[in-house]
Amino acid sequence: MPDRQALCGILFVLHTGIQWEYLPPELGFGSGMTCWRRLAAWNEAGVWDRLHQLLLNELRSKNRLDWDRAVIDSSHVRVARRGPEAGRARSTERGRAASITSSSTDSASPLAVSLTGGNRNDVTQLEPLLAKVPAVAGRVGRPRRRPDALLADRGYDHDKYSRLLRQRGIRPVIAKRGEPHGTGLGTFRYVVERTIAWLHGFRRLRIRWERRDDTHKAFLGLAVRLITHRHVQRLC
Repeated sequence: MPDRQALCGILFVLHTGIQWEYLPPELGFGSGMTCWRRLAAWNEAGVWDRLHQLLLNELRSKNRLDWDRAVIDSSHVRVARRGPEAGRARSTERGRAASITSSSTDSASPLAVSLTGGNRNDVTQLEPLLAKVPAVAGRVGRPRRRPDALLADRGYDHDKYSRLLRQRGIRPVIAKRGEPHGTGLGTFRYVVERTIAWLHGFRRLRIRWERRDDTHKAFLGLAVRLITHRHVQRLC
């Protein structure tokens, strides 16, 4: 199957949420299992990672990446089939099996995403998520991969992780636990909530249907690249 034909089938599944075996061959997508294997092969080969870096390089070359601050947040995704990176969610989700999608975003574009079990604390993904941010070139000088400040809600308020951020040269701007609402961070945090809403706009990501975590991560990575590509297209 040609790569373009396979990619169209993968995008159709991502947008509609249809199961692989029901992928309509009359639309020219070919076998659903072939598309599934191609998605797994591309993800394992790091195709999405290289594509994301190229897109971020393009945004930075146009001075459209805001390194003054990044925002982090997470959301629960219900799990239909138990597998790796799926755990019983916290009490707010009534104990259902779930996965957590964490996202780090600048003022417009997603920088990195991660997938963990629903029983994991959000703050534990702070450092791994920052480590996923690629080294972005596109301008004269050394590539850059960390923001000046990181904004987060009360779930990330922990002295240990605040120290880790300062050691990396990142200033933590995190809402304090036990204090009333009205910190003013919502003015800046909406960008990551908007990114999570965009991710849930892809029907395949609203519920985790894949038993294998690498398949769901591949869909998640592709969705992030599509969102970033939209920002690049606006510059043209």
